[in-house]
Amino acid sequence: MPELPEVETVRRGLADLIVGKKVEDVSNDNPKSFPNPDEDVKQFLVGATITGVRRRAKVLMIDLSTAYSLMAHLKMTGQLVFVAPGKDRFGAGHPNDSLVGELPDKSTRVVITFNDNSHLYFNDQRKFGWVRLMPTEEIKNTPFMQKVGPEPLEDSFLPGNLVERLSRKKKSNIKAALLDQTVVAGIGNIYADEALWGAKIHPKRLVGSLTKQELTNLYTEIRAVLNLSIQKGGSTNKNYVNAEGKRGSYMDFARVFRREGQSCSRCQSEIQKIRVAGRGTHVCPHCQVL
Repeated sequence: MPELPEVETVRRGLADLIVGKKVEDVSNDNPKSFPNPDEDVKQFLVGATITGVRRRAKVLMIDLSTAYSLMAHLKMTGQLVFVAPGKDRFGAGHPNDSLVGELPDKSTRVVITFNDNSHLYFNDQRKFGWVRLMPTEEIKNTPFMQKVGPEPLEDSFLPGNLVERLSRKKKSNIKAALLDQTVVAGIGNIYADEALWGAKIHPKRLVGSLTKQELTNLYTEIRAVLNLSIQKGGSTNKNYVNAEGKRGSYMDFARVFRREGQSCSRCQSEIQKIRVAGRGTHVCPHCQVL
């Protein structure tokens, strides 16, 4: 499952390449991947101009001049690949040959053709992802958008906001609370481990046991690791590489995630891998005392 930095990397790449383009044609091979009535596609997508590309949590939104938007979720094996003949190519998602090979191929579920003969391909081997067309104004009323927590990198998200959101989960361990998308949006396993290590908080600590200063430190670390990962193009998680086959470089800078058996860079103790909130979790037993 992609985390916030990976999806933000996709958003930024597409925003540079497809905004201002006019949709000439749309085709799809699977109604699960593209669950939209033909009448809506003809009226609100074909002929529309792309006006923006946004992200909310791990969902992408491609806004159209018709006041409709495409909502896209890559899920486990999805890809979005933009191809302009002889010019630009950009893609991110599951690292198979579809990122760099000839498209469409057997994993292509949706093809959007623009009026300059460039294309946006949504590929998905396992067919768990989807691209939905809906009125832009209705997006905020979808069940997902009603439940999802605030964006941790927004200027309006302050330390007090994190303290308030976590106060609802006092009896949960802090790792589980960070993974709960209704608390804060977009934080997944990698960045929860990294932020907790940075704040010297054990993942099994109950939220109610954390001091205001510890939560303030955690806030700072969450923003720092997410911003660094976006800067580096995402993690080297095997599901996320760009269209040139290059992986994001954040994992070169990871301080605890997937470093079990190695020395902690802060105290030289051995990093351990344990299980917390049903997920493999990386922790320094000396720096992060339970």
